[in-house]
Amino acid sequence: MNFTEIKKQFPIFVHHPELVYLDSAATTQKPRVVIERISRYYKEENANVRRGIYRLAEHATKEYEAAREKVARFIGARDAQEIVFTKGATESVNIVAHGFSLGSDDEIVITEMEHHSNLVPWQRRITNYESKINERLKFIPITDEGLLDVSTLPQLITLKTKIVALTYISNVLGTINPIKKIVQEVKRLNPNTLVLVDGAQAVGHLPVDVQELGCDFLVFSSHKMCGPTGVGVLWGRREALEALEPLQYGGSMISRVEKYQSEWADIPYKFEAGTPNIAGVIGFGAAIEFLEQIGIEEIHRYTSELTSYAYEKLRVLPYTNVLGPQAPRLGCVSFTLEGVHAHDAAQVLDESNIAIRAGHHCAMPLHERLGVPATARASVYVYNSEEDIDKLIKGLSDVKQLFSHNKR
Repeated sequence: MNFTEIKKQFPIFVHHPELVYLDSAATTQKPRVVIERISRYYKEENANVRRGIYRLAEHATKEYEAAREKVARFIGARDAQEIVFTKGATESVNIVAHGFSLGSDDEIVITEMEHHSNLVPWQRRITNYESKINERLKFIPITDEGLLDVSTLPQLITLKTKIVALTYISNVLGTINPIKKIVQEVKRLNPNTLVLVDGAQAVGHLPVDVQELGCDFLVFSSHKMCGPTGVGVLWGRREALEALEPLQYGGSMISRVEKYQSEWADIPYKFEAGTPNIAGVIGFGAAIEFLEQIGIEEIHRYTSELTSYAYEKLRVLPYTNVLGPQAPRLGCVSFTLEGVHAHDAAQVLDESNIAIRAGHHCAMPLHERLGVPATARASVYVYNSEEDIDKLIKGLSDVKQLFSHNKR
Protein backbone atom coordinates (compact mmCIF):
# COMPACT_ATOMS: atom_id res chain seq x y z
CA MET A 1 0.00 0.00 0.00
CA ASN A 2 1.41 3.40 -1.03
CA PHE A 3 0.64 5.76 1.83
CA THR A 4 2.20 8.68 -0.03
CA GLU A 5 -0.57 8.33 -2.58
CA ILE A 6 -3.14 8.01 0.20
CA LYS A 7 -2.09 11.39 1.58
CA LYS A 8 -2.98 12.99 -1.76
CA GLN A 9 -6.61 12.03 -1.13
CA PHE A 10 -6.83 14.53 1.75
CA PRO A 11 -7.60 18.03 0.44
CA ILE A 12 -6.25 19.83 3.51
CA PHE A 13 -2.71 18.95 2.45
CA VAL A 14 -3.37 20.54 -0.93
CA HIS A 15 -4.45 23.76 0.75
CA HIS A 16 -1.66 23.53 3.35
CA PRO A 17 1.20 21.72 1.57
CA GLU A 18 3.72 22.47 4.33
CA LEU A 19 1.50 21.18 7.13
CA VAL A 20 2.91 18.45 9.34
CA TYR A 21 -0.25 17.28 11.08
CA LEU A 22 0.52 15.24 14.19
CA ASP A 23 -2.74 15.60 16.11
CA SER A 24 -4.88 12.76 14.79
CA ALA A 25 -5.61 11.51 18.31
CA ALA A 26 -7.68 14.70 18.66
CA THR A 27 -9.27 14.45 15.22
CA THR A 28 -8.26 12.97 11.89
CA GLN A 29 -8.28 14.77 8.57
CA LYS A 30 -11.00 13.93 6.05
CA PRO A 31 -10.46 12.33 2.65
CA ARG A 32 -12.05 13.76 -0.46
CA VAL A 33 -14.55 10.89 -0.76
CA VAL A 34 -16.03 11.71 2.64
CA ILE A 35 -16.28 15.43 1.93
CA GLU A 36 -17.86 14.80 -1.44
CA ARG A 37 -20.31 12.26 -0.03
CA ILE A 38 -21.56 14.76 2.55
CA SER A 39 -21.84 17.44 -0.13
CA ARG A 40 -23.78 15.11 -2.43
CA TYR A 41 -26.31 14.37 0.28
CA TYR A 42 -27.06 18.05 0.76
CA LYS A 43 -27.08 18.81 -2.96
CA GLU A 44 -29.04 15.79 -4.22
CA GLU A 45 -30.58 13.75 -1.40
CA ASN A 46 -31.56 16.07 1.45
CA ALA A 47 -34.63 14.84 3.35
CA ASN A 48 -35.41 13.71 6.87
CA VAL A 49 -35.16 10.02 7.74
CA ARG A 50 -37.69 7.56 9.17
CA ARG A 51 -40.56 9.99 8.57
CA GLY A 52 -41.61 10.68 4.98
CA ILE A 53 -43.01 8.13 2.55
CA TYR A 54 -42.00 10.09 -0.53
CA ARG A 55 -39.08 8.82 -2.60
CA LEU A 56 -36.49 11.37 -1.48
CA ALA A 57 -37.13 10.63 2.19
CA GLU A 58 -37.10 6.90 1.60
CA HIS A 59 -33.77 7.20 -0.24
CA ALA A 60 -32.23 9.24 2.61
CA THR A 61 -33.44 6.64 5.11
CA LYS A 62 -31.96 3.85 3.00
CA GLU A 63 -28.54 5.57 2.90
CA TYR A 64 -28.66 6.33 6.62
CA GLU A 65 -29.45 2.73 7.52
CA ALA A 66 -26.83 1.48 5.05
CA ALA A 67 -24.25 3.34 7.14
CA ARG A 68 -25.50 1.46 10.21
CA GLU A 69 -24.89 -1.80 8.38
CA LYS A 70 -21.35 -0.70 7.45
CA VAL A 71 -20.53 0.12 11.07
CA ALA A 72 -21.87 -3.22 12.25
CA ARG A 73 -19.74 -5.06 9.70
CA PHE A 74 -16.65 -3.02 10.60
CA ILE A 75 -16.72 -4.02 14.28
CA GLY A 76 -18.14 -7.52 13.92
CA ALA A 77 -21.58 -6.82 15.40
CA ARG A 78 -24.09 -9.61 14.88
CA ASP A 79 -26.98 -7.25 14.21
CA ALA A 80 -27.04 -3.71 12.79
CA GLN A 81 -29.83 -2.92 15.28
CA GLU A 82 -27.16 -3.05 17.99
CA ILE A 83 -25.59 0.09 16.49
CA VAL A 84 -26.79 3.38 18.02
CA PHE A 85 -25.74 6.63 16.37
CA THR A 86 -24.81 9.42 18.78
CA LYS A 87 -22.93 12.76 18.72
CA GLY A 88 -19.69 11.04 19.68
CA ALA A 89 -18.04 8.65 22.11
CA THR A 90 -18.76 11.09 24.95
CA GLU A 91 -22.52 10.94 24.44
CA SER A 92 -22.29 7.17 23.99
CA VAL A 93 -20.68 6.78 27.43
CA ASN A 94 -23.28 9.08 28.96
CA ILE A 95 -26.14 7.03 27.52
CA VAL A 96 -24.80 3.94 29.28
CA ALA A 97 -23.84 5.77 32.48
CA HIS A 98 -27.32 7.22 32.90
CA GLY A 99 -29.27 4.33 31.45
CA PHE A 100 -28.83 1.37 33.77
CA SER A 101 -30.12 0.75 37.26
CA LEU A 102 -27.57 1.45 40.00
CA GLY A 103 -28.16 0.42 43.59
CA SER A 104 -27.03 2.51 46.54
CA ASP A 105 -24.07 0.25 47.25
CA ASP A 106 -23.20 -0.84 43.69
CA GLU A 107 -19.62 -0.15 42.58
CA ILE A 108 -18.07 1.10 39.35
CA VAL A 109 -14.51 0.31 38.26
CA ILE A 110 -12.52 2.39 35.76
CA THR A 111 -8.78 2.99 35.23
CA GLU A 112 -6.26 5.68 36.09
CA MET A 113 -5.65 6.40 32.40
CA GLU A 114 -9.20 7.34 31.38
CA HIS A 115 -10.16 10.33 29.25
CA HIS A 116 -12.49 12.66 31.13
CA SER A 117 -15.34 11.38 28.94
CA ASN A 118 -15.00 7.98 30.60
CA LEU A 119 -14.48 9.37 34.10
CA VAL A 120 -16.78 12.31 34.77
CA PRO A 121 -20.05 10.50 33.84
CA TRP A 122 -19.25 7.77 36.38
CA GLN A 123 -18.31 10.34 39.04
CA ARG A 124 -21.64 12.08 38.57
CA ARG A 125 -23.59 8.84 38.61
CA ILE A 126 -22.05 7.80 41.93
CA THR A 127 -22.51 11.23 43.54
CA ASN A 128 -26.27 10.94 43.06
CA TYR A 129 -26.08 8.91 46.26
CA GLU A 130 -25.06 10.03 49.74
CA SER A 131 -22.41 7.34 50.12
CA LYS A 132 -18.77 8.30 49.71
CA ILE A 133 -17.62 8.29 46.09
CA ASN A 134 -14.17 6.92 46.97
CA GLU A 135 -15.79 3.79 48.35
CA ARG A 136 -17.80 3.04 45.23
CA LEU A 137 -15.72 4.38 42.33
CA LYS A 138 -12.61 2.22 42.07
CA PHE A 139 -9.57 2.50 39.80
CA ILE A 140 -7.41 -0.09 38.12
CA PRO A 141 -3.96 1.44 38.77
CA ILE A 142 -1.20 1.87 36.25
CA THR A 143 2.44 0.97 36.68
CA ASP A 144 5.18 3.58 36.48
CA GLU A 145 5.81 2.31 32.96
CA GLY A 146 2.25 3.17 31.95
CA LEU A 147 0.64 -0.28 31.82
CA LEU A 148 -2.54 -1.33 33.58
CA ASP A 149 -1.88 -3.40 36.67
CA VAL A 150 -4.41 -6.14 35.90
CA SER A 151 -3.18 -8.17 38.88
CA THR A 152 -5.36 -5.91 41.04
CA LEU A 153 -8.62 -7.09 39.42
CA PRO A 154 -9.36 -9.81 42.02
CA GLN A 155 -9.27 -7.12 44.73
CA LEU A 156 -11.34 -4.61 42.74
CA ILE A 157 -14.08 -6.78 41.22
CA THR A 158 -16.67 -7.86 43.77
CA LEU A 159 -20.28 -8.99 43.77
CA LYS A 160 -21.14 -5.28 44.04
CA THR A 161 -19.33 -4.34 40.81
CA LYS A 162 -21.98 -3.12 38.38
CA ILE A 163 -19.78 -2.06 35.48
CA VAL A 164 -16.14 -1.83 34.44
CA ALA A 165 -15.41 0.99 31.97
CA LEU A 166 -11.97 1.27 30.42
CA THR A 167 -10.13 2.59 27.41
CA TYR A 168 -8.79 0.30 24.70
CA ILE A 169 -5.88 2.64 23.88
CA SER A 170 -4.79 5.51 26.12
CA ASN A 171 -5.07 8.87 24.36
CA VAL A 172 -2.01 10.05 26.31
CA LEU A 173 0.28 7.06 26.65
CA GLY A 174 -0.70 5.15 23.53
CA THR A 175 -0.85 2.01 25.68
CA ILE A 176 -2.86 -0.81 24.11
CA ASN A 177 -4.71 -2.49 26.95
CA PRO A 178 -5.34 -6.27 26.86
CA ILE A 179 -9.10 -5.86 26.62
CA LYS A 180 -9.99 -9.47 25.85
CA LYS A 181 -7.94 -10.73 28.81
CA ILE A 182 -9.44 -8.11 31.13
CA VAL A 183 -13.01 -8.88 30.05
CA GLN A 184 -12.46 -12.59 30.62
CA GLU A 185 -11.08 -11.95 34.10
CA VAL A 186 -13.90 -9.56 35.03
CA LYS A 187 -16.54 -12.04 33.87
CA ARG A 188 -14.80 -14.84 35.77
CA LEU A 189 -14.85 -12.81 38.98
CA ASN A 190 -18.43 -11.60 38.50
CA PRO A 191 -20.39 -12.83 35.45
CA ASN A 192 -23.04 -10.14 36.03
CA THR A 193 -20.61 -7.23 35.71
CA LEU A 194 -20.99 -5.22 32.52
CA VAL A 195 -17.91 -4.07 30.61
CA LEU A 196 -17.79 -0.88 28.54
CA VAL A 197 -14.81 -0.26 26.25
CA ASP A 198 -13.87 3.23 25.09
CA GLY A 199 -12.62 2.50 21.58
CA ALA A 200 -12.16 6.11 20.43
CA GLN A 201 -8.42 5.63 19.87
CA ALA A 202 -8.71 2.03 18.68
CA VAL A 203 -11.53 1.59 16.17
CA GLY A 204 -10.13 2.62 12.81
CA HIS A 205 -6.57 2.00 14.00
CA LEU A 206 -6.55 -1.75 14.60
CA PRO A 207 -8.93 -4.65 13.93
CA VAL A 208 -11.81 -4.64 16.43
CA ASP A 209 -14.30 -7.49 16.76
CA VAL A 210 -16.79 -7.05 19.58
CA GLN A 211 -17.62 -10.76 19.60
CA GLU A 212 -13.98 -11.63 20.17
CA LEU A 213 -13.50 -8.95 22.83
CA GLY A 214 -16.50 -10.19 24.80
CA CYS A 215 -17.46 -6.75 26.11
CA ASP A 216 -21.02 -5.54 26.60
CA PHE A 217 -20.61 -2.01 25.17
CA LEU A 218 -18.18 -0.33 22.78
CA VAL A 219 -18.10 3.41 22.10
CA PHE A 220 -16.18 5.35 19.44
CA SER A 221 -16.24 8.48 17.29
CA SER A 222 -16.41 9.02 13.54
CA HIS A 223 -14.05 12.00 13.52
CA LYS A 224 -11.12 9.95 14.80
CA MET A 225 -11.34 7.60 11.82
CA CYS A 226 -11.53 9.96 8.82
CA GLY A 227 -15.25 10.63 9.26
CA PRO A 228 -17.07 13.88 10.08
CA THR A 229 -17.41 15.41 13.51
CA GLY A 230 -20.67 15.15 15.39
CA VAL A 231 -21.17 11.42 14.84
CA GLY A 232 -20.44 8.64 17.29
CA VAL A 233 -21.42 5.04 17.92
CA LEU A 234 -22.68 3.10 20.87
CA TRP A 235 -22.60 -0.62 20.23
CA GLY A 236 -24.16 -2.88 22.81
CA ARG A 237 -25.29 -6.45 23.07
CA ARG A 238 -29.00 -6.48 22.30
CA GLU A 239 -30.02 -7.54 25.81
CA ALA A 240 -27.71 -4.94 27.36
CA LEU A 241 -29.13 -2.14 25.20
CA GLU A 242 -32.70 -3.21 25.83
CA ALA A 243 -32.10 -2.94 29.57
CA LEU A 244 -31.00 0.72 29.30
CA GLU A 245 -33.30 3.69 29.72
CA PRO A 246 -32.93 6.35 27.00
CA LEU A 247 -31.04 9.55 27.80
CA GLN A 248 -33.14 11.86 25.62
CA TYR A 249 -36.84 11.92 24.83
CA GLY A 250 -38.81 13.24 21.87
CA GLY A 251 -39.57 12.38 18.28
CA SER A 252 -38.43 9.16 16.60
CA MET A 253 -37.62 7.33 19.84
CA ILE A 254 -41.22 6.41 20.64
CA SER A 255 -43.61 3.75 19.36
CA ARG A 256 -46.72 5.24 20.93
CA VAL A 257 -47.55 8.49 22.74
CA GLU A 258 -50.69 9.18 24.74
CA LYS A 259 -51.53 12.23 26.84
CA TYR A 260 -50.10 10.81 30.03
CA GLN A 261 -47.71 8.06 28.97
CA SER A 262 -45.42 6.93 26.18
CA GLU A 263 -43.85 3.71 24.95
CA TRP A 264 -40.32 3.58 23.58
CA ALA A 265 -39.41 2.31 20.13
CA ASP A 266 -37.22 -0.76 19.76
CA ILE A 267 -33.44 -0.48 19.72
CA PRO A 268 -31.58 1.33 18.32
CA TYR A 269 -34.23 3.99 17.74
CA LYS A 270 -35.19 4.49 21.37
CA PHE A 271 -31.76 6.13 21.82
CA GLU A 272 -31.94 8.33 18.70
CA ALA A 273 -34.36 11.10 19.66
CA GLY A 274 -34.96 13.92 17.20
CA THR A 275 -33.52 14.48 13.76
CA PRO A 276 -30.07 12.86 13.61
CA ASN A 277 -26.92 14.09 11.89
CA ILE A 278 -28.01 12.47 8.64
CA ALA A 279 -25.28 13.88 6.41
CA GLY A 280 -22.66 13.06 9.04
CA VAL A 281 -23.79 9.45 9.40
CA ILE A 282 -23.81 8.96 5.63
CA GLY A 283 -20.37 10.57 5.46
CA PHE A 284 -19.22 8.22 8.19
CA GLY A 285 -20.31 5.31 6.03
CA ALA A 286 -18.07 6.66 3.27
CA ALA A 287 -15.18 6.93 5.75
CA ILE A 288 -15.57 3.28 6.73
CA GLU A 289 -15.49 2.26 3.07
CA PHE A 290 -12.34 4.36 2.64
CA LEU A 291 -10.63 2.59 5.55
CA GLU A 292 -11.76 -0.81 4.32
CA GLN A 293 -10.23 -0.11 0.90
CA ILE A 294 -6.88 0.53 2.57
CA GLY A 295 -7.37 -2.42 4.92
CA ILE A 296 -7.52 -2.15 8.70
CA GLU A 297 -4.66 -4.62 9.11
CA GLU A 298 -2.53 -2.51 6.79
CA ILE A 299 -3.45 0.65 8.70
CA HIS A 300 -2.52 -1.07 11.95
CA ARG A 301 0.83 -2.21 10.58
CA TYR A 302 1.72 1.17 9.11
CA THR A 303 0.71 3.30 12.10
CA SER A 304 2.42 0.85 14.48
CA GLU A 305 5.67 1.30 12.59
CA LEU A 306 5.26 5.08 12.59
CA THR A 307 4.48 5.11 16.31
CA SER A 308 7.58 3.03 17.06
CA TYR A 309 9.68 5.29 14.84
CA ALA A 310 8.45 8.38 16.70
CA TYR A 311 9.00 6.74 20.08
CA GLU A 312 12.60 5.82 19.28
CA LYS A 313 13.44 9.21 17.78
CA LEU A 314 12.02 11.05 20.80
CA ARG A 315 13.43 8.63 23.35
CA VAL A 316 17.05 9.20 22.36
CA LEU A 317 16.86 12.98 22.53
CA PRO A 318 18.80 14.08 25.64
CA TYR A 319 16.22 16.74 26.56
CA THR A 320 12.95 14.79 26.24
CA ASN A 321 11.18 12.39 28.56
CA VAL A 322 8.78 10.04 26.80
CA LEU A 323 5.81 8.78 28.80
CA GLY A 324 4.32 5.31 28.54
CA PRO A 325 5.63 1.92 27.49
CA GLN A 326 7.65 1.18 24.39
CA ALA A 327 5.11 -1.55 23.62
CA PRO A 328 2.31 -2.35 23.27
CA ARG A 329 1.70 1.13 21.95
CA LEU A 330 -0.21 2.63 19.03
CA GLY A 331 -1.03 6.01 17.58
CA CYS A 332 0.59 8.57 19.85
CA VAL A 333 3.67 9.51 21.83
CA SER A 334 3.49 12.02 24.70
CA PHE A 335 6.57 13.64 26.14
CA THR A 336 7.97 16.52 28.15
CA LEU A 337 10.74 18.83 27.00
CA GLU A 338 13.39 19.77 29.57
CA GLY A 339 13.09 23.43 30.54
CA VAL A 340 10.23 24.13 28.12
CA HIS A 341 6.51 24.02 28.85
CA ALA A 342 4.50 21.89 26.46
CA HIS A 343 2.36 24.88 25.40
CA ASP A 344 5.47 26.89 24.51
CA ALA A 345 6.89 24.02 22.50
CA ALA A 346 3.65 23.58 20.57
CA GLN A 347 3.42 27.29 19.81
CA VAL A 348 6.96 27.46 18.44
CA LEU A 349 6.46 24.28 16.40
CA ASP A 350 3.34 25.81 14.89
CA GLU A 351 5.52 28.56 13.40
CA SER A 352 7.17 25.77 11.40
CA ASN A 353 3.76 24.35 10.37
CA ILE A 354 4.05 21.41 12.78
CA ALA A 355 0.78 20.71 14.61
CA ILE A 356 0.91 18.78 17.89
CA ARG A 357 -1.27 18.74 20.99
CA ALA A 358 -0.14 20.25 24.29
CA GLY A 359 -1.76 20.13 27.73
CA HIS A 360 -3.34 17.37 29.78
CA HIS A 361 -5.32 15.92 26.82
CA CYS A 362 -8.53 15.63 28.89
CA ALA A 363 -6.75 13.28 31.27
CA MET A 364 -5.83 15.34 34.31
CA PRO A 365 -5.83 12.50 36.87
CA LEU A 366 -3.40 10.55 34.68
CA HIS A 367 -1.03 13.51 34.52
CA GLU A 368 -1.26 13.86 38.30
CA ARG A 369 -0.42 10.17 38.67
CA LEU A 370 2.62 10.65 36.43
CA GLY A 371 3.68 13.81 38.22
CA VAL A 372 3.67 16.10 35.18
CA PRO A 373 1.51 19.24 34.74
CA ALA A 374 1.31 18.95 30.95
CA THR A 375 2.73 16.99 28.04
CA ALA A 376 3.29 17.46 24.34
CA ARG A 377 1.69 14.77 22.18
CA ALA A 378 2.44 13.70 18.62
CA SER A 379 -0.12 11.35 17.08
CA VAL A 380 -0.11 9.74 13.64
CA TYR A 381 -2.43 8.31 11.04
CA VAL A 382 -2.50 7.12 7.43
CA TYR A 383 -1.36 10.44 5.91
CA ASN A 384 1.78 10.71 8.03
CA SER A 385 5.30 9.53 7.24
CA GLU A 386 8.73 9.17 8.81
CA GLU A 387 9.57 12.50 7.19
CA ASP A 388 6.91 14.13 9.40
CA ILE A 389 8.55 12.66 12.48
CA ASP A 390 11.96 13.85 11.32
CA LYS A 391 10.58 17.38 10.93
CA LEU A 392 9.18 17.17 14.45
CA ILE A 393 12.58 16.14 15.82
CA LYS A 394 14.26 19.01 13.97
CA GLY A 395 11.58 21.37 15.24
CA LEU A 396 12.11 20.27 18.83
CA SER A 397 15.84 20.89 18.46
CA ASP A 398 15.04 24.42 17.32
CA VAL A 399 12.66 24.87 20.26
CA LYS A 400 15.32 23.75 22.73
CA GLN A 401 17.92 26.06 21.21
CA LEU A 402 15.53 29.00 21.26
CA PHE A 403 14.67 28.64 24.94
CA SER A 404 18.27 27.89 25.90
CA HIS A 405 19.33 31.11 24.15
CA ASN A 406 16.59 33.12 25.88
CA LYS A 407 17.81 31.99 29.30
CA ARG A 408 21.30 33.35 28.74
